[in-house]
Amino acid sequence: METQAVEEARRWLAERGVVEIGHGWADAEEPGRPRTADEIAHSWAGEVFTDGCLDVAEQVRLAFGLLDLLDDYWVTCEIRFADRGAQGPLPADVLWDGYRRRLEAERDAEAVTYSLWVDWFEDHDTAVTAFAEVLGHDIDHVVAEGSDALLRRAGRVLTCSGPVPWPVKQPTYETAARLPALHGPLYEGLLAGYHDVYGHLEPTAALALLARLHLPADTPHLAKLRSVLAAGHRNHHRSPHAWDDAVRASTH
Repeated sequence: METQAVEEARRWLAERGVVEIGHGWADAEEPGRPRTADEIAHSWAGEVFTDGCLDVAEQVRLAFGLLDLLDDYWVTCEIRFADRGAQGPLPADVLWDGYRRRLEAERDAEAVTYSLWVDWFEDHDTAVTAFAEVLGHDIDHVVAEGSDALLRRAGRVLTCSGPVPWPVKQPTYETAARLPALHGPLYEGLLAGYHDVYGHLEPTAALALLARLHLPADTPHLAKLRSVLAAGHRNHHRSPHAWDDAVRASTH
């Protein structure tokens, strides 16, 4: 958790009559009704980007502070709305540094990875830039250094990268495959690339990559994924029978 960012977010909310009480929140507008973090996020995250006392970079940093404080996906939605809206784009260095820092942190990053997956990666207008910023640009450095923080970021991004177009992510996948510590997340990315509604992969190249991964023999769905890729299938939703056939074959 970014301590300074959290304290600034807490102070900003307090100035507006919103304070933490026990395991919930209180809003001065309705002091008798406890609020959840999700309710606070829906009520206040968007207001960050209307605060004229802050410049845009400060607004982005404050929004990430709210994300750390509330741990609520809706805050990432408001960040994206601001970036893609009439007043956007947000400063790219501040925006993507905010994502990278939270992907590297030890704390749970579910809100951040879900945001990448369903908002940034599933949108073809943003997938290329988003993937490059959170991993693609520095995958060589990640593999060379191999620090715990960088491996956390890489693993989290690879796991949720199913919707990223294959030509965009393949070079990063190939580089990541040089590091055994990333083989598990790479497999999850390939599996999602096949099963996700917006998943994207090329069967022949994906099968070749899969063959390079050192995975436990009991890895869930491994044989079935090999089977459908070998048969040339790109996506479960284009050929739903293919996975069922692979399941039946694996039980015999």
